[in-house]
Amino acid sequence: MPLITCRDLSLGYGGSVVLSGVNFQVSSGDYLCIVGENGSGKSTLIKGLLCLQQPFGGEIVYGDGLRADMIGYLPQRMTAGSDFPAGVYEVVLSGRLARRGLRPFYTRQDKDAALTNMRILEIEYLRDACFGELSGGQQQRVLLARALCSADRLLLLDEPVAGLDPMVAQGFYEILGTLNASMGMTIVMVSHDVERAVGNASHILHLNHTQLFFGARDEYLKSDIGKKFTGGD
Repeated sequence: MPLITCRDLSLGYGGSVVLSGVNFQVSSGDYLCIVGENGSGKSTLIKGLLCLQQPFGGEIVYGDGLRADMIGYLPQRMTAGSDFPAGVYEVVLSGRLARRGLRPFYTRQDKDAALTNMRILEIEYLRDACFGELSGGQQQRVLLARALCSADRLLLLDEPVAGLDPMVAQGFYEILGTLNASMGMTIVMVSHDVERAVGNASHILHLNHTQLFFGARDEYLKSDIGKKFTGGD
């Protein structure tokens, strides 16, 4: 059973439809890359998948036992000034808030999960650092570790490398590829950086206010729209 199924989905703001006619599925272990021009509805779809926007039409169905507290979310890159007071460990641990429920304190399991995900992202050495004093690439690793603390099965990422230099961005993509291939984490990622972003993807969803393509990556790269968008032959 798929983790997510979208059927004839329409989303928008203030009565105006931004995205319509969307039909796709995400299964456990998939790596779906959502692409399209700026303003084509990619971030709107992510908000819909997070239940932050109610559909104008159609439906989003979560299956295979997926719950909201099993989803980790990494939004578009935030900018934190050097006076941002939180430490790295505190930021990562806050990813467990949704699982804490009515309990007033973090459990040992919560704390172990934070340390484990910091180890996976190779940021243990930053544990006591101030988040606001980190480089952009370091901040994104911290926020990804935080998202992993929320995620049990699914990661949603909205333009996670926007504003990062190419080498840092490539390293981030490699981390996502490892999380998917080695840890089995299902990934749904929005990106405009198609040529690099699709490298690890199993499936592509191409939007332009409606669905232009959904299918396997190799089929996308062979399609007319895929060739045009990626600059392929």
